[in-house]
Amino acid sequence: MTDAAAGGVQGAAPARGAALEASIILVIVALDQLTKYVVRAEIPVHGSVPVVPGLLNIVHVRNTGAAFGFLNAVEFPYKAAVVALVATAALVGIALYAARMSSHQRLARVGLALILGGAVGNLIDRLALGSVVDFVDVIIAGWHFWAFNVADSAITIGVGAMLADMIGLDRHASRTV
Repeated sequence: MTDAAAGGVQGAAPARGAALEASIILVIVALDQLTKYVVRAEIPVHGSVPVVPGLLNIVHVRNTGAAFGFLNAVEFPYKAAVVALVATAALVGIALYAARMSSHQRLARVGLALILGGAVGNLIDRLALGSVVDFVDVIIAGWHFWAFNVADSAITIGVGAMLADMIGLDRHASRTV
């Protein structure tokens, strides 16, 4: 049976996958920007609101560096532009890689969609504000983890999904005989 006779069924799955991935990216960007907007509107920079005392605060901090505050304390001319340019280059690289992936690599494609959504969310901040708004402050045994946001969470979960795909977790589902 030809694709035309089958009603284009073979082409439907990749289109559905692409729609899912685009939806994931859009939801992550929207949720990230909405939460950052609320934080900027309600909490002054360096302010803190305890959620679970001694464990979780909502804060308002600005990250002018890269991931995990890398380069945050380093100042140099055009830092915001350089960091945004590097982030844009990484985003383009990830998008090109995602475009070349097989439609059968569902877990990896969802992981890349999460990474892309997070990268776009943080890039919007870098371009609009010159820094990224971080607001989740987790405290473990008195130690504060780096503050993070929805975009950072999506990137982390996306990397986990990519690693799971690399070790074949999605291909090891139990099968009945």
